[in-house]
Amino acid sequence: MSSEPAHLDPALNSSVDGACLAVNSFEGLLRYNANGELENACAESYEVSDDACTYTFTLKDGLKWSNGEPLTAKDFAYSILRAGSPELAADYAYLCEGVFAGFTYEEGIPADSVVASEDGKTLTIKLAAPCPYFATLMAFPTFFPVYEASVEATKSAEQPGGTWANDACDEFVSNGAFKLQSWNHDSDMTYVKNENYWDADTVSIETLNIMLTSDDATAYAAYQAGNLDFIDSVPNDEMKAAMESPEFHIIDQLGTYYCGFNYNSKIYDELGLDEDQATQFRKAIALLIDRQYICDTIGQTGQVPASTFVPAGCSDSNGGEFKNTDYYDAANYEANLAEAKEILASIGLMDSPDAEKVNKTVAFTYLTNDSEGNVKIAEALQSDLAQVGIDLTIDQQEWNVFLDTRKNGQFDFCREGWVMDYDDPVNMLEMWLTNSGNNDMQFGKDASKKLDWTKYDQLINDIKSETDLAKRAEKMHEAEDLLMSTWAVIPLYYYNDPYMVKSYVENVYGTALGNKYFYHATINAE
Repeated sequence: MSSEPAHLDPALNSSVDGACLAVNSFEGLLRYNANGELENACAESYEVSDDACTYTFTLKDGLKWSNGEPLTAKDFAYSILRAGSPELAADYAYLCEGVFAGFTYEEGIPADSVVASEDGKTLTIKLAAPCPYFATLMAFPTFFPVYEASVEATKSAEQPGGTWANDACDEFVSNGAFKLQSWNHDSDMTYVKNENYWDADTVSIETLNIMLTSDDATAYAAYQAGNLDFIDSVPNDEMKAAMESPEFHIIDQLGTYYCGFNYNSKIYDELGLDEDQATQFRKAIALLIDRQYICDTIGQTGQVPASTFVPAGCSDSNGGEFKNTDYYDAANYEANLAEAKEILASIGLMDSPDAEKVNKTVAFTYLTNDSEGNVKIAEALQSDLAQVGIDLTIDQQEWNVFLDTRKNGQFDFCREGWVMDYDDPVNMLEMWLTNSGNNDMQFGKDASKKLDWTKYDQLINDIKSETDLAKRAEKMHEAEDLLMSTWAVIPLYYYNDPYMVKSYVENVYGTALGNKYFYHATINAE
């Protein structure tokens, strides 16, 4: 895995690496199979009411936690209510908005919206409105079950989520194919088979040894030496050779690599720009970036330059593909460079569109985590901006420090990326709600109210309550238009997902949503 996980608690995790750990050690009511299709997991079956506003899940018989205690619908009710609670304040709490009946950020999910039967066999969930992607949420880590006794025994005012998932200890109890045995922070983790997993008979791997490093070269060397069977990234310098190997694989992925401006950064005031000029400045920066170069020389695995935030291939949940426009010509760098110079001249930062350089000091900092590929992209951005005399300083931070810095809005310009949690455009759009824990660009969070973001918040709420799927798709396009009009979110390319796995390892699979599943893996003795 490419980094030390910030959280093993599935309700608190918001990274792809953390989600990969979660889907192998916890399991929800539903899960994804090797074809990327939803299938029953802890649920034996489920029914949907005629108005599509009530889901009733019937659990499998004999479900157990890794400590051998019974796992019932009451555990799911506790965990789902916890995930949406103001006490936990999870980054993903916004997934509950407009979905669970009666949810508010101040009160969470009402207890009568998620109800377990007395015998613990069934779970009934009431929705605020029909939700075309609700079933996929039940396969998403935020709503996986957690062991109430461990949570309650280890939580405090300072640690409302509890410390049960901070280390490999007796309090760490899970319900998936593997359970945590040891965790040497910033070094490695060991998971072992959970004999109490309901599907344990299909799990042949006894141990998962996980190397934690952001150094792609180190991981690749270990793979080449036979010390690793699977790696989820390849060093840029080795990519061309690796792609020739039969052990190299690429999965189509629904996601966008992007960078973004802190809407409330001081750089605009320092440059003497009003709100409209600040927007034009961000647009100019977006147009100065040579996306094709980044795809060809850094990505190298067939990534496509992004011209929208919602990725190509995403469904509109109405029978078609969502992407139907381009906000700029992502592949025409020369034309974009010329337009960027025109914009910089129009806001007084260049003497004319024919000038070579800006006419005053324009300097700001780009925040990124310290993995090789992300640093190389930062250097490419630095080079692109330097062509017109803009000085971009790169601030590299270790993963968990980077996440906190970005979340707290302590940056000017930063590296971002989002792999979709479920195949519906609202997942790319709801993260920008004012109250979202993933609203890194700080929309609506400025005390001086430079940006009125209430229209966007209301639009997302309207999308979640809209029952006409054609109108819903139109509103989602309107939301993307509003988001892109800020030019604070700058798409670079649409993700794909390269990895390498030894030929003697079979049945490892991934999905377009970024997770890797190891619980059906087998090792060929030959």
